[in-house]
Amino acid sequence: MKIVRMRIDPEVPESLNVGRIDPERVDATTEADVARQAAADGAEAMQDVARFVRRVRLRLGLSQVEFAERINVPLDTIRNWEQGKRRPTGAAKALLKVLDKAPEAALAALH
Repeated sequence: MKIVRMRIDPEVPESLNVGRIDPERVDATTEADVARQAAADGAEAMQDVARFVRRVRLRLGLSQVEFAERINVPLDTIRNWEQGKRRPTGAAKALLKVLDKAPEAALAALH
């Protein structure tokens, strides 16, 4: 992550706008705009999870069927995760994180 430091000097009016909101734009934003952006953010988050699940599976060199069998979940669940229709929760989410960081240990524990 890139960190940018900015200096705001009260004596220089142009510097006061740095990092500030545009009040006219905020006032012009409707509830529909906010709802639309929230939906877009949610859809993007689901796609991030889908890419993560797919990346973990591909790094293990497994097909969807093999992956489902190895982690003991239904094939439809894997497909739904990778298509962004559903997201892993609880133990499945934790298992995916372990599979990402320590695949050999995770797969050995699942035998």
